[in-house]
Amino acid sequence: MTGLLYQTDSYLKAFDAVVTGVDTENNGVILDRSVFYPGGGGQPADQGQLIVDGISYAIKRAKWIGGELMHLVTSGSLPEVGQSVHGEIDWDLRYKLMRTHTAMHILCGVIWRDYGASVTGGNMEPLKGRMDFEFETMRQEMVAEIEQKINEEVANGRDVLVNILPRDVAFQIPDLIRTKINLLPAGITEVRTVEIVGLDLQADGGTHVRNTSEVGSLKVTDYKSKGKINKRIYVEVES
Repeated sequence: MTGLLYQTDSYLKAFDAVVTGVDTENNGVILDRSVFYPGGGGQPADQGQLIVDGISYAIKRAKWIGGELMHLVTSGSLPEVGQSVHGEIDWDLRYKLMRTHTAMHILCGVIWRDYGASVTGGNMEPLKGRMDFEFETMRQEMVAEIEQKINEEVANGRDVLVNILPRDVAFQIPDLIRTKINLLPAGITEVRTVEIVGLDLQADGGTHVRNTSEVGSLKVTDYKSKGKINKRIYVEVES
């Protein structure tokens, strides 16, 4: 099983590994360890390159296929099993997504704390995202209030901590699952948590910054009703 280096250090930009498998059907490479995030929880996958004996293989994304973390090569031949590789992610893309993902947790934390609303969905791209919440009503004054509160949490400079806990320990944490539906598979024995100290604590598999001050200014750009008790909020992060 590939060692998932991004789970404990989102700031790793490069790594060395060994090819443990290739998938000619998907033009993919399996490694013994990787910093490439395969996407999930609304966060897009990493891109980058693998360098083998001076040859660069462009990686269009990482993806789980058949229980393996696959590094999908854009075109051309594949390296051979047993070869040593040097991998590098597109750091500009990754860091923008880290800032955006933490921004979404700030939004979720503020709305849970102050309005008691569960998350019903969400998605993100570099420096922008949207989240759906279980609100019956939403008005412009509330949106302006939310924007002010999430920027206050950026300014508070709260630390962001990652832990990997046994499942039974993790599920003793109150309100660990903020989504309306528990998306964690029953067979998972360990749960990765992301905590914005003093604001938010959730089960989460994505990459984040170390402190909310890294996120930058936030702007709520729009809000829409997506159903009787489902309201969508759109947020952008300063570039």
